[in-house]
Amino acid sequence: MKLASVILDIPTQALDAPYTYAVPEEGLFAAACEGAGDCDDGPLGRDFAISVGCAVLVPFGHRRAVGFVVSLGEYGQPGGPQWPQDIDAGKLKAIERAVSQPYFDEEGAACAQWLSERYIAPLSACVRLFTPPGGVPRMVHGRDGSWRLEQPSVGQVDDRWVVAGPAFSEYTPRANAVKQVAVMEALRRGQLRVSELTAQMGSVSSTLKALEAKGAVVIEHRRRMRGFSEGAARIAQRAVSGACGDAAGGEAVGSAGAAGGVAVEGGDAGFATACEGREGQACGGGADLTAGNEGGVRALSPKPQLTCGQAQALDAIAAACDAADGSVVLVDGVTGSGKTEVYLQAIERVLAQGRTACVLVPEISLTPQTVGRFRGRFGDTVAVMHSRMSAGERYDQWDFIRSGAARVVVGARSALFTPLANVGLYVIDEEHEGSYKQDSAPRYHAREVACWMARRSGAAVVLGSATPSIEALYRCAKHPRWTQVRLPERANGRPMPAIRVVDMAREFAEGSRSMFSAALTRALQEELSQGRKAVLLLNQRGFAKFLLCRECGFVPKCPHCDTSLTYHERGNFLACHHCGYRQASPALCPECSSPYLKKFGAGTQRVEDELRCVLDAMPGVGAGVPIIRMDADTTGGKGAHERLLEQFAAAQSAVLLGTQMIAKGLDFDDVTLVGVINADTQLQLPDFRAHERTFDLIEQVAGRAGRAQLPGRVLVQTYEADAAPIRAAAGYDRALFLRDELPKRKMLGYPPYVRMANVLVWGAHEADVAALARELAAELAEQVRAYGGDGWSVLPATPCVLAKLRNTYRWHVVVKCPAGADVSAVLLPVFRRRKADKWVNVAVDVDPDDLL
Repeated sequence: MKLASVILDIPTQALDAPYTYAVPEEGLFAAACEGAGDCDDGPLGRDFAISVGCAVLVPFGHRRAVGFVVSLGEYGQPGGPQWPQDIDAGKLKAIERAVSQPYFDEEGAACAQWLSERYIAPLSACVRLFTPPGGVPRMVHGRDGSWRLEQPSVGQVDDRWVVAGPAFSEYTPRANAVKQVAVMEALRRGQLRVSELTAQMGSVSSTLKALEAKGAVVIEHRRRMRGFSEGAARIAQRAVSGACGDAAGGEAVGSAGAAGGVAVEGGDAGFATACEGREGQACGGGADLTAGNEGGVRALSPKPQLTCGQAQALDAIAAACDAADGSVVLVDGVTGSGKTEVYLQAIERVLAQGRTACVLVPEISLTPQTVGRFRGRFGDTVAVMHSRMSAGERYDQWDFIRSGAARVVVGARSALFTPLANVGLYVIDEEHEGSYKQDSAPRYHAREVACWMARRSGAAVVLGSATPSIEALYRCAKHPRWTQVRLPERANGRPMPAIRVVDMAREFAEGSRSMFSAALTRALQEELSQGRKAVLLLNQRGFAKFLLCRECGFVPKCPHCDTSLTYHERGNFLACHHCGYRQASPALCPECSSPYLKKFGAGTQRVEDELRCVLDAMPGVGAGVPIIRMDADTTGGKGAHERLLEQFAAAQSAVLLGTQMIAKGLDFDDVTLVGVINADTQLQLPDFRAHERTFDLIEQVAGRAGRAQLPGRVLVQTYEADAAPIRAAAGYDRALFLRDELPKRKMLGYPPYVRMANVLVWGAHEADVAALARELAAELAEQVRAYGGDGWSVLPATPCVLAKLRNTYRWHVVVKCPAGADVSAVLLPVFRRRKADKWVNVAVDVDPDDLL
């Protein structure tokens, strides 16, 4: 008898292990029936083979549930020598049927199990990482109390196309058959969608049936690839329909192909056509990507001569790939040092060996420029996954990857879990970025997952950053399989821009009340009047941070969160940037009815308004210089990010004003000035990484200036000019920063000298939350005493810094242990055995990125 281990798609810690089900005989041979499963009720009506990675429908208690098969095995007859002793054959239930094709393989199942144990997360949440966005069937609870299986919300889209039939040239419609004549005439100009004919001529169903019966036309169903460029869509359509062969690509998949071969939906045009980027090379349809060259790839864009540092980095990566033991190379290069070119040539070598590559980029750095570099080199075999794509576009990219035709995947952290086979290289750009840490279960870190995957598959991991994380630097110093390669100079030989710190406290003492220092104002005039561009960073969107009544001190707060509301002048409203709550801005104080409400702090809206006034009054600048604002408010719409960057690139002279999203991933030759409006934004946050993030942000945004032949300069405005992170960043002196930061971390017990787990407790009633948090703290302390050892500690339960968020009260318990200890192994039993509380939620964040 064949048995299957099934993880139920029910997100709870209580279901901490797979359930065993019998595999019905018909399920083993359902694959033979798949060709006959083209029924009208969608994928749920098809017959799928039961295999590892597929979704199945199983009985569970008094209901049915969807689960995922993570292993299959033949165990003989019940009671036999191979039969598991802990399985009662009399109580064994059978899988009803498979309801999907496989989403992952045995390696994906092993990774899900590891994630569940390492990050103390529900198994189902870990398995869900490997499934296509919105493409999984699920059980839903009806109003009548019954359960029913619901179709996936996203799937493939097929269009009906009209093409010339075998009798097209011989058939002549009757003169009075007006629609037949019109269809035939239109078809002589090229193939058409049925929907296009319907839009032009009205109902054409009977007309097409008549023509099809005569053999004059043929109606074809074609997969529509959403968000692909035309050339990429041809490759993807052929791949997902099986025409592209194996993962190496069974033919020249980059050739132009037959005319009109695939439907294309415009989608994210900025990404679909990003290959027409800096190199000026179009990637649609011109790539000679063949398997006949042993998986080799002809570069579409020219390869520049490498610097000595780049060559050393490439050699180190090649050695790590050849070692095939999960070795890690940290490419520690200043902004503009050519790290991306190192990635590209390393990937090219891996592809030539018949393997694939996965490139992770922070979401805010996934610009058309970034994607264009990869598509410009590897053509239409590059798949892209990011959150600004629609669910349908992400599903088609996921399916394209599963087909094997995608050789390189570029995306945010979730790209790790796409069905990319035979990965030989993982690249994590800007590895210091906090966005690589997932903020919901499973709370994984992409760097750790990539390292685990690389060890399992014999791949190499490349980490790149101008400001590597302290943890990465520490591991390079301590771990034999971690190598650090320095790129201290820019690839074009240009110097790094000089950074000047402007003491705003002194400016204030001298009578200035402007948010722009005299030095920054002069610099803006000098650069903009010469037709150059500037980038201004302020890590705070909105108009002002908060309103304050100057008579009674009242500050409007979010009723759902423990934070003040941010004032937005455009629309005259107050908004919470944590939960989205908004209300009209009051004309009078709600507490004392005073009209004296002052706006404190400066958001990007307010900076934009004041900057406009400053520029308009500048000789040689004036109203003709546009200000392009980029923050979460202006980039919320689809394509907005790309549109704003195109406006900035097209302008002769302009100012790009924005939040963190403009600090990295942008490469404009004519940006000569960078200004940081207030470098203190993150410096005083009650978090152990606050100083590191401040240092990183200043160095990163400084790198946007002077990247080509024009010299650059950077002005950093701060009220804490003597703060070590700011002084160190101004001098590009990482050693100074580390000399100040590391002793504090060691003394206070923070990474990299310890590992931590942050146990989060939240619920609607503060008393219940506090009681459970204290109870958990006591239980964890007892567990640590029994199984932890020296160097372990459990801090008392306390409210989080954001003590109330989205109508829930938040407490936490922090567990610390030595850097080499396995904190998950000690804490896991506590959370696996505890029963879920009806009113209070508990989650564990292993190796947290912050403690807020």
